[in-house]
Order: sequence, then structure tokens, then C-alpha cells
Amino acid sequence: MDERKVMAYELRKDVVDMIVAGKGGHIGGDMSMMDVLVTLYFKVMNISPENQNDPNRDRFVLSKGHSVEALYAVLAKKGFFPIEKVIAEFSKFGSPFIGHPNNKLPGIEMNSGSLGHGLPVAVGMALAGKLDRASYRVYTVMGDGELAEGSVWEGAMSASHYKLDNLCAVVDRNRLQISGTTEEVMHQDDLQSRFEAFGWNVIQVDGHDYDALEAAFVLAASTKGKPTLLIANTIKGYGSALMENKAGWHHHLPNEEEYRQIVADLAARKEAAIHE
Repeated sequence: MDERKVMAYELRKDVVDMIVAGKGGHIGGDMSMMDVLVTLYFKVMNISPENQNDPNRDRFVLSKGHSVEALYAVLAKKGFFPIEKVIAEFSKFGSPFIGHPNNKLPGIEMNSGSLGHGLPVAVGMALAGKLDRASYRVYTVMGDGELAEGSVWEGAMSASHYKLDNLCAVVDRNRLQISGTTEEVMHQDDLQSRFEAFGWNVIQVDGHDYDALEAAFVLAASTKGKPTLLIANTIKGYGSALMENKAGWHHHLPNEEEYRQIVADLAARKEAAIHE
């Protein structure tokens, strides 16, 4: 049994409950990047409730901040706050559990929401680490549609210039955004060559394969003299055939019938993972 995979299906169920309780959320991207987050928080990063104020903790920035529901679920599982509280309060008036990351909450390094800002901020964090001779690493997850923002490429150029090998960026390459496919809106199929031209180490990986993800992050950490980009090839809405590869599930509130189907699909896949 792969405990990581089982956990991820449980966390996807938490996300669905969160979105239904809060009456809205970016469910498709939550599902596609969940396996990346589980790998980072439970296998890769040095971050926990106990060391969240340690100067040498690893840093994580969710640049695609609209997929905050997945981050809340992972942080709750990690022990930063109770998942019951998140589900009860998500997207309610006056709640700190808003629809984009809120750095007033434990475990969240920065507010994000306006796309294209996560990588430049992560570059600043990584550069500060280099100047301080600190041991921490910096990770950020971006959406593929987000790469149309010019600030992403300013950050990419700076990261290479300063040789920030303590920085690893991940693109959630699910090929869909709110208005359709990425290739129709602003093509990204030459993504690897683009970042390589900017001086990055680039790794293509199946974003739902835990062993491949772990190996990619290990390789990123061992790469010297340049930052690393992981292109995580994922499926939007991963976990239920009802949502998978459908742009309409970028932001969607499941009705009762859809909720039952999604929960049943997640339970079936979790059960299959238990018996693998």
C-alpha cells in the first residue's frame, strides 16, 4: 500500500467538503496538484508546526493561490490547524480561511492570488537565503495558465542570473485554465526549452507518480549553480472521471448528485490504492 496515495485521496475528499461548505472553490486545480503538495509536505520539505518560525525552515509559496483549498487540507493534515475548523469556516464572512492564501494563518508564508507573483517572491526568498548562507530551500507551485504573466519571466531571468540552486519551481501542467486549453489561450508546449533558454535545469515528471516526484525533487536539490523547474504533468480534476480534463471544473460547486459521485469515485480509488 502506498500511504501517500491513500492520504491524497482522503485530502481530496476534505477539499470537496470544504468547497461544498464554503459554496465555491477552484476544485479542478486542487485535485491536479494534490500529489505534488503531499510529496513536498510529507517527504521533501523541512517544515512543520514545530519549526514554522525557525529561520532555517524550508519555504513554500503557492503562486496559483486560487487552489488554496488543497493547501489548507495539506496544512491541516500536517497539524497546523484542525481540518474540521477549516471546513466549517472556509469562505465564511470574517473567517481567516479565505479563498486565497492568508499569511495570518500558520504555515502560510505569503498572501497570493494575483497570478505571476509567486515565483518573483520565491526568488527573493532564495536570494536572501544565499546572502545569509542559510541552508533552507524554497519551493513554489505555479499554474500553467499563469505563465502568460510577464512577472513569471522576470523571476525566471533573475533566478538564473543569481544561480539560485536553492530554488525549485513546479508547474502544475494540467493543460486547462478557466477559459479553455492552455494551447488555445497561450501555448505552452515549448515550456521546457523556454526555461532552459533562461538558464534553468528542467525536469519533466508525471505529477501523479509519487516515486517519480520524489526522485525529481532529490535531483533538483542536488543540482548546483542553477534553479530547477519541475514540469508536473497532471490531470485537472484528478480523482473523479466526472471532473477530469474538463475546463468547466476549474471553478465549480458540485450539486448533490455530483458530490455523491465524486465522493464515491474518490473512495473507490482510495480502496484500490490500499490494495495495490
